Amino acid sequence: MNTPAAAAIRFVVLVALYVAGGHLATFFIESPDQVTLIWPPAGIAFGALIVYGPRWWPFIAVGVVTVHLGLESVPLLFVPYSAAGNVLGAVAGAVLARRAAPDLMHALTVRNGLVMLAAGLVMVSITAAIGVAGLAHSGMITMTAVPAAFAKWAMGDLFGLIVIAPSVLLVAAALEGPRQRLPIEYADWSEKAAWFAVMCLSLAAVLSIGGHSRPYAIGLASLPMGLLLWSALRFEPILTHLSTAVLAVFMTMVAGLGLVGFHPPGSLLESAILLAMMSVLAIVPQMLSTAMYENRVVNLRLLRRATTDPLTGFPNRQAFEHRMRDLVEHGDPSESMALAYLDLDQFKLVNDIASHAAGDELITALSSVLASLVDDHDTLARIGGDEFALLMRHTEAAAAARRAHVLREAVAGFRMARDGHVLTSTVSIGLVPFRPVDVDFADLLAQADAACFTAKERGGNRVEIVSLEGSRMEDRTAAMRWAMRLSHALEHQHFELFCQSIVPLGADALPGLHFEVLLRMRDAETGELMLPTQFVPAAERFKLGARLDRYVLDHTLRWLENNPGHAARISLCSINLTAAAVESGEFAGFLRRRLADSPIAPEMLCFELTETSAVRELARAQNFIQSVRSMGCRFALDDFGTGFCSFAYLHALDVDYYKIDGSFVREIESSRTSLAIVRAIADIGRVMEKRTIAEYVETEAIRARCAELGVDYVQGFAIDEPMPIDAYFARADATTRQTG
Repeated sequence: MNTPAAAAIRFVVLVALYVAGGHLATFFIESPDQVTLIWPPAGIAFGALIVYGPRWWPFIAVGVVTVHLGLESVPLLFVPYSAAGNVLGAVAGAVLARRAAPDLMHALTVRNGLVMLAAGLVMVSITAAIGVAGLAHSGMITMTAVPAAFAKWAMGDLFGLIVIAPSVLLVAAALEGPRQRLPIEYADWSEKAAWFAVMCLSLAAVLSIGGHSRPYAIGLASLPMGLLLWSALRFEPILTHLSTAVLAVFMTMVAGLGLVGFHPPGSLLESAILLAMMSVLAIVPQMLSTAMYENRVVNLRLLRRATTDPLTGFPNRQAFEHRMRDLVEHGDPSESMALAYLDLDQFKLVNDIASHAAGDELITALSSVLASLVDDHDTLARIGGDEFALLMRHTEAAAAARRAHVLREAVAGFRMARDGHVLTSTVSIGLVPFRPVDVDFADLLAQADAACFTAKERGGNRVEIVSLEGSRMEDRTAAMRWAMRLSHALEHQHFELFCQSIVPLGADALPGLHFEVLLRMRDAETGELMLPTQFVPAAERFKLGARLDRYVLDHTLRWLENNPGHAARISLCSINLTAAAVESGEFAGFLRRRLADSPIAPEMLCFELTETSAVRELARAQNFIQSVRSMGCRFALDDFGTGFCSFAYLHALDVDYYKIDGSFVREIESSRTSLAIVRAIADIGRVMEKRTIAEYVETEAIRARCAELGVDYVQGFAIDEPMPIDAYFARADATTRQTG
């Protein structure tokens, strides 16, 4: 409302309200030398200047002049004093309030209410001082009556400010439109209708019964004011404040005019008591309503923070899962729906090349793209760093597939320029059409995630549709269940450390125990021990390898630190690493920090990384191995000899050991090819001055043949079987006692 016509209408309305309030005040004036008991226009002036600014002061001057010249007879000399007092007081109070609480217009808080009250005290002091000076100067009162007139003037203005000003602010805010509509739940209209009926009955009781007895009148007067507490607890603040204003003015007029059993105040003290009581009765429901609103806002914001993704404003995973479960469990069984699981392809490259801030900007922009293509009854959520979920409602399978392809094409076609880079991405989508009656939520989400994973494995930028009745995703879903079991096991430490010896075949054996730490997972339900081949692939596929690596290292060192006597007997302890140790780049830092806090010598540790993992990220692997060896640790290439025809990369990887893959060692007696490969690896080790270890040595014949070929160390059932770390060292102690 910034047009001249709108401003003119607002001015007229404010003047009309001011004059109407002044008209109410004239009921308490029986002679020109009297000061009115209440002055409602003070609240209108104060509230209006807070809302619209001090520049709107002319409506106050016009209102004052209109009241004095049109509604009550006063000396002309008094009118300028009255106008000046009301204008200057309101301007001063509004300026102070706006400066002390800049959000006063749009933030309903107890603090802001107290700011208004403090600024209002300044306002009424100025207004009363100037106004009473006018009364004295114009001869309306004597100098001896000045203190009493000042007190009564100030109390009347303060009453008008307390009762009227908050309602003016709330009504103006509602008319202008709040900056943010908060979905706060209040009582329904049936309860409000019941409250209104009870309020009308209580007012009727005051008017009818109170007239027969003064005690009845005083007692019944508290009934409608008490009902305002009900309103403050259950209704919107604007309803409570408006009701409070109307009732406070009504009850003050009834009591002040001596109606229905009341006696009008005959002295300054009686007037002060009446206005103080009515002001308190008005403040209590207003403050309670404001406090309840603040509490609701805080709770709502906490709920939003807990259920909303801060970057996109979408529901987060927790909120999305809650909505999905509710729909699946209580939705219309016949409604056709579809769940789409969206994962941006290679998004990590954006963070690595352009920065994480750029990645966040791209996520935000792509979120807007996706949101523009979503129907009102759908739910779009961000459930991970670069992962989204979309619930499509009232959508058959064919239509859901078309919409999924539209989303994919929109993401693929989006471009964003930032700091000299053109940022873009594609998306892989797993889509599962369903009806609520047919599914379990956990299975539904697992199927969608598995379908998305399949889309990524097939190159990304595609939509993979899966039927709940089909079996195409069974392997993927099984792997995902393994990932969940693995995550639970890591959290609750359901792993056990086993050890298996590595023994020398030559005379240059290291003094002490040389062994490999092997991990086993204890099933939480059956108690069964599971081998790494059952859970490590799932760990690597679903980004849990880094946690697994840190777990094994930390618990191995912790056991050795708690058993210093056993640790002193170790020559070398080998620990396996997943590919994540190279890919994430975080393990070396963790290792450095962990060793800094441990008495275990770094030279006692040897880390094993598969040849495939090392060669796949050759440059990173080279840096990683150099970083680990610089700490004093040793390194071994595990499963050596598999998958590659060229060993040209060996010069780039400065390791200490080559562990010959067990698939060749097992067949060394039956396969000439395996025999030749083991011989070649042993020769390569000698030429490059590396030690070789043959794993899966299961018979004495294989052990003897490895010795003939020049292999340096062997490991396998022919030497010992893996056993828990406590049992392994107990056996070592027993062996030492026997040989000693």
